[in-house]
Amino acid sequence: MALAPWIEFDRGHLWHPYSAMGSGLPIFPVVSASGVRIRLADGRELIDGMSSWWSAIHGYNHPVLNRAVNQQLQAMAHVMFGGLTHQPAADLARRLVELTPQPLETVFFADSGSVSVEVALKMAIQYWHARGLPRKKRFLTVRNGYHGDTWHAMSVTDPENGMHTLFRGALPRQHFVPAPRCRFGEPCSPEDIAPMEQALIRVHDELAAVIIEPVVQGAGGMRFYSADYLRQLHALCERHDVLLILDEIATGFGRTGKMFACEHADIAPDILCVGKALTGGYMSLAATLTTQEVSQTISRGMPGLFMHGPTFMANPLACATALASLELLLESPWQGRIRQLEMGLKSGLAPCREMAWVSDVRVLGGIGVVELRDAVDLKTIQRSFVDAGVWVRPFGRLVYLMPPYVISEEDLQDLTGAVVEVVGGHAV
Repeated sequence: MALAPWIEFDRGHLWHPYSAMGSGLPIFPVVSASGVRIRLADGRELIDGMSSWWSAIHGYNHPVLNRAVNQQLQAMAHVMFGGLTHQPAADLARRLVELTPQPLETVFFADSGSVSVEVALKMAIQYWHARGLPRKKRFLTVRNGYHGDTWHAMSVTDPENGMHTLFRGALPRQHFVPAPRCRFGEPCSPEDIAPMEQALIRVHDELAAVIIEPVVQGAGGMRFYSADYLRQLHALCERHDVLLILDEIATGFGRTGKMFACEHADIAPDILCVGKALTGGYMSLAATLTTQEVSQTISRGMPGLFMHGPTFMANPLACATALASLELLLESPWQGRIRQLEMGLKSGLAPCREMAWVSDVRVLGGIGVVELRDAVDLKTIQRSFVDAGVWVRPFGRLVYLMPPYVISEEDLQDLTGAVVEVVGGHAV
């Protein structure tokens, strides 16, 4: 069947994420999406198991979010945030301050999750500079982490096991310790926390902050680790006078069963990054929150302001949509939905445990992971999932699910059943 001209142009001229031109990897044209289904140009409908990279938590084409976009569009789509302000930004910031752990009270809006991490790192460096300690400009983190694809975000992503090894020699050099071995729900032993504690003792005088994804390491391996590790890390940062940055871009807004994953450890960071689900998947927006101590210290120091300002910062359309998405979430029985998701993922993916080529199956909240012993052939397995009527995007050795919160029990069974069928047919 002849391809539409725009599809032909796409294949010859458009770069997709983490792809090569002419690679032959399948690209599936989408013409619409509604609820938890994505409709392809050939008429097939796919149950979405990815929430469009973890963002579309309410599904697609939601009337509440559509209305928020349309209403804001009648007033203004965008206005610069330098020297001007608008109510959608103020209302969204107020709601974020209310939702996030105290004492996070100041909000900086950014364009994407990666940029929010860049903002967090710059905040930490400027904070210590304002305190007269400019030597504190390095960062400490754990291996198997992922914090984005922009420059300094790459520098705090695992330099060996991550996606950015090519840039290792050019990136700023940061400090890394082994990832936590203690699994979620288990205590953190002295041996688990020891590498982090020893690193803090050794290099705390040059550290601006520790940065970590709380409880769930996302694109670096979909690993779930002990909340007790996070509690002990928080205490160590306080003891050694080092800021703690938590990257909740993937975990924020309910995905793990708590509004924010750091609530599993009952801690609050000095700086918090959120994004992805913030707008319900409608458009790109992220935020970096920090304390009055950090923001006021930066504002009092040289040069008397925070040195960052994106062109589309606090875009009114995005802010209005994000506020509507948060209200929609809060008014819904989201905790119950996540519990149902967790139970459905556990039961639905359980048969994969019996497969010799599967090394682990793990579930936390609305996240289900099947880890294989060897990397998947994406070209083959992607087509198999589409033929099975689902949208699942594996990477490396991981086949994982992060469905929209609104998925029905029947659709979830079909989704997990497709994973069992496809993984079962792809023995390595």
